[in-house]
Amino acid sequence: MRVPQVRVRRGLRRCGGACLVLRFAGALFLTWTSGVGAQTAAVSAPALAIEAVKATRPPVIDGGVGESEWQGAVPVSNFIQYEPRRGDPSEARTEALVLYDAGHLYVAFRAWDSEPITAQLTQRDADLLRDDAVVVVVDTTNDRRSGYYFITNALGTQADGRIADDGRTTEPVWDAPWQSAARRTDDGWSAELSIPLSSLRYTAGDRQTWGINFGRSRRRTLETSFWSGPLDNEWRVSEAGQLTRLSVPPPIDRIQVVPYGLSRLQDRVAPDWEAGIDARYALTPTTAVYGTLYPDFATIEADQEQINLTRFELTLPEKRQFFLEGQEQFNQRFTTFYSRRIADITAGGKLLGKQGPWTTALISAQSDPVGSSRAANYTVGRAQRDTFGRSTIAIMGANRRFDGTDQGSFSADANLLFGRTFNMTAQAVKSYGRFAHGTEAFFIRPSYDSPTAHVHVRYGHLGDRVADNLNVVGQIVDDDRREVDSHVMKTVWIRSGGFEQVKHDANYNIYWGQTGILRSWKVNEAVAVEFRNRLSTRVSWVEEFKRFEKDFRNRQVGFDLGYNTREYQSVSTGLEFGRNFDSDYLLWTGSARYKVTPELSAEYSLERLELDPDPRRQSTWIHVVRANQFFTKDLFLRLFFQTNSAIDRKNVQAVFVYRYLPPFGTLQVAYQRGTAAFGERSTQGNTLLVKATTVF
Repeated sequence: MRVPQVRVRRGLRRCGGACLVLRFAGALFLTWTSGVGAQTAAVSAPALAIEAVKATRPPVIDGGVGESEWQGAVPVSNFIQYEPRRGDPSEARTEALVLYDAGHLYVAFRAWDSEPITAQLTQRDADLLRDDAVVVVVDTTNDRRSGYYFITNALGTQADGRIADDGRTTEPVWDAPWQSAARRTDDGWSAELSIPLSSLRYTAGDRQTWGINFGRSRRRTLETSFWSGPLDNEWRVSEAGQLTRLSVPPPIDRIQVVPYGLSRLQDRVAPDWEAGIDARYALTPTTAVYGTLYPDFATIEADQEQINLTRFELTLPEKRQFFLEGQEQFNQRFTTFYSRRIADITAGGKLLGKQGPWTTALISAQSDPVGSSRAANYTVGRAQRDTFGRSTIAIMGANRRFDGTDQGSFSADANLLFGRTFNMTAQAVKSYGRFAHGTEAFFIRPSYDSPTAHVHVRYGHLGDRVADNLNVVGQIVDDDRREVDSHVMKTVWIRSGGFEQVKHDANYNIYWGQTGILRSWKVNEAVAVEFRNRLSTRVSWVEEFKRFEKDFRNRQVGFDLGYNTREYQSVSTGLEFGRNFDSDYLLWTGSARYKVTPELSAEYSLERLELDPDPRRQSTWIHVVRANQFFTKDLFLRLFFQTNSAIDRKNVQAVFVYRYLPPFGTLQVAYQRGTAAFGERSTQGNTLLVKATTVF
């Protein structure tokens, strides 16, 4: 058998460019019709390449990287630091190996280390790079803008997500079924991963090329390193290497069906039950359709209470599986689609696809709004084109049809990259509905981004009726603005004396109403210091002017102090004080995390807000307690308790979970008391729920 060789190609990276035209809409459509030749000409050559090897038999995913089962896979090494010393060789040796077959991509890591291994996180989708962990990034369409990441730590815990906009956007709530295992070795640790191709959208056929990168975090030394680098962003897909000569067929398992059933017994309420189903069908390796009927709205998981000192609506995370796949496609600065607006779905369909330079997303959902006898239909569509190397332009529409009336918006956005560090983002929105004037919005935002710095200046315009029209399907927290915003962030790694790093963060914002009246200005300054003894501090200062029913001057001074063992255990406390909308305020915060045993972890957080005077009775105590007892990584007991004294809310939840087909196939038994919608008083009595989900 011929052993493939690792081919290293190093060369100059040619930066792409584009000319920004002041008339933004015209520029978008001129660019839209430009040829693909301009796109391909701007793509720089990758630094590293490795030839794919087909497995003679699948490796056993047990964490032990045996020579016989990984035979033929050529190890790649010489990892380069992303931080703290970008561009320097990693201080510890790491090797990665890749195999594949018709249905799976297999990845193995050998991680040498003279330091003790730090791995304590056992919850799926935790921030595993805060442990000793390894990661593989895969660009399965080789568009050098999007992809997937899969992370496992030295305990075999999993985290995964989608990458978009060349690493500027990630979607960590995305989940896929895959296998991982890890084990300690005499000279460090090792890990194995098996990723089903049916979970991915990918380019199929003979002699395919995918983007790929391998990474590693070492918690005790705060080092993150990657095989292909040095990277400008840890998820920068365009700077990944290449996996060449892949021969992969279309997905073997093209259909995925996930039904669920839930029964509920509650004090003084008749027993009830509900059921629903999510389904996915792969039309092609890069295009899939999705359907849902009475989707699961994470009934067993409450939204955590938050203190909101502004007068604007908070954004809550999406939890329904139907909306999570492809959610990164709709991440815009002006949020014209906010899926939490669709509260009570009866049925929905979705199409997600990529063909050449085009990425498309289409959603249609039927909802029965609470308190109405008539249904509402929500339709959202987006078409995005790759152009000028790593740049993108897109158009999008979002509409709600209710009682014979349409409301929503049309929008266009662009993300233009000029080389490795300079880029320009822009968006234009036209809303429609109840109002015909003051319905336009746009912004333009040039920026500079490097691994340790960020600078941007943004000008935005929002008509005074934009939110009134589009907030039935989107989320504009405040309109009637002509706004100038700037942000500067710089991180300096010192790593000598008593200092590890210093970070400075500054934001300056001002906006006027459309009639020219000054409505707000705000200055934020913050300096954070991490010491080598694992203490950390942060000092912040905010000065703000706001005009609502009258003029307000708000100010805030804050100080935080924390200690982290660079393992799971940590403790922090903070104090903020100042003036907020004619009230003196004092905000105490505190949090602690502790690993009671290797399988039992506990977290506690506290927020105490005191306002004087307090006419709206917002002063409150918020307590949140979480605990997780893991018997295995797929068999665990999770406890959650929270209080908010301002609304007399007390929640308690205990959930026993068995994932027999992780992550979707689960059996859950839960006890709840006092669950209520976010920001509402608890009314629910003792409740027992049994929920089962399976996968076909």
